Amino acid sequence: MGTIVKIQALKGFKDILPQEVALWRQLEEKARQVFERFTCEEIRLPILEETELFARSIGEATDIVEKEMYTFVDKKVTMRPEATASLLRAYIEHGLHVVKPVQRLFTIGPMFRHERPQKGRLRQFHQLDVEVLGSQHPRVDAELMAMAATLLDELSIATSLEINSLGCPACRPLYREKLLLFIEGCKDSLCADCRRRSVVNPLRVLDCKVASCRAQVEEAPSLVEHLCAECAEHFAQVRGGLEQLGIAHKVNKFMVRGLDYYCRTTFEFVTGDLGAQAAVGAGGRYDGLIESLGGPKGCPGIGFAMGMERLVLLMQQRQGEKAADPGIDLFIAAMGEMAVARGFALGHELRRLGRSVAMDYEGRSLKSQMKQANKAGARYALIIGDDELAAGRGQLRPMDGEEQRTVELDAAALATCF
Repeated sequence: MGTIVKIQALKGFKDILPQEVALWRQLEEKARQVFERFTCEEIRLPILEETELFARSIGEATDIVEKEMYTFVDKKVTMRPEATASLLRAYIEHGLHVVKPVQRLFTIGPMFRHERPQKGRLRQFHQLDVEVLGSQHPRVDAELMAMAATLLDELSIATSLEINSLGCPACRPLYREKLLLFIEGCKDSLCADCRRRSVVNPLRVLDCKVASCRAQVEEAPSLVEHLCAECAEHFAQVRGGLEQLGIAHKVNKFMVRGLDYYCRTTFEFVTGDLGAQAAVGAGGRYDGLIESLGGPKGCPGIGFAMGMERLVLLMQQRQGEKAADPGIDLFIAAMGEMAVARGFALGHELRRLGRSVAMDYEGRSLKSQMKQANKAGARYALIIGDDELAAGRGQLRPMDGEEQRTVELDAAALATCF
């Protein structure tokens, strides 16, 4: 027999173990509750899409498309690196704009990018994604941010909201010229990436995380100060809407997006509770994207995504290493083969009546089985032995220490006891 090789998960891919799943379910259920309160509907999307979809939506010159996507070159399909493009493809393909002029959609699931794994960021990662399609009203922007803030509040996750406006195709070219002039004056002091970005997409220079670059652009012209009248009014109304809803925020002039179709409102929810300040959710308006993918002309859109790994890390910090074990309703402690056989059938009947039941089939002692009941978080233990079988009645013991009582070995009657 050859050497047995221990196979482990791929780098950047992580198993979510049973003791962690309770937190994930708590997050997913809370997200669905909040999103549905804001009349968002769930949509479920495929993991594989045509590579061309992401090349067109994200941009062929971006790091995501050039370096990070998991692509099957021979089939020209790609595992989705983000959810927006897939959701918009479904929106266009199925004519959802005809069904309802304004669509509010959300999706939850895994995304895939081949990038350096780090805390809260993996190569297979999970996102909550929400998109509102068909309206460019500033109150929609404010309401979307309020929805994200509501979810974070109800998860007891402390964040701050930062917003900016990226203007529109009418006002951004003039700002770009002024920014290029500024960058030219400090270009020699910028990192290699920023020098490259200054040619391809100068806005990205403002977003560099290198400390020396951030210091250089501290006095860079602000896009917010160069908005056209319409964009300035839109941004003022977005801020007014946030203030009306009591959503605290601040303007971050360095917040940009790397893609030309992003316009006007952009925002991030950031936290300092993961070490370095990190975004747990980010979004923005993309009024030109739907049309560029073959959708209805002039159809606006805005959305955001939240990284679930980071949210779970923050929930763990608040709650401890895992969520409270939900436990089970009943543990059946049976002694003897006949008692085990009766408990086996009884447990199944109780499960069909909606109760959660566990039992031991290995013939362990009563003491050992009661330890198992405790470990399983059982609310009650039902003790069945030869005497109980003969009488047709078992001993129901509350695991919180209350006095046990005699009960009929009948599923319907037992189900009323807990």
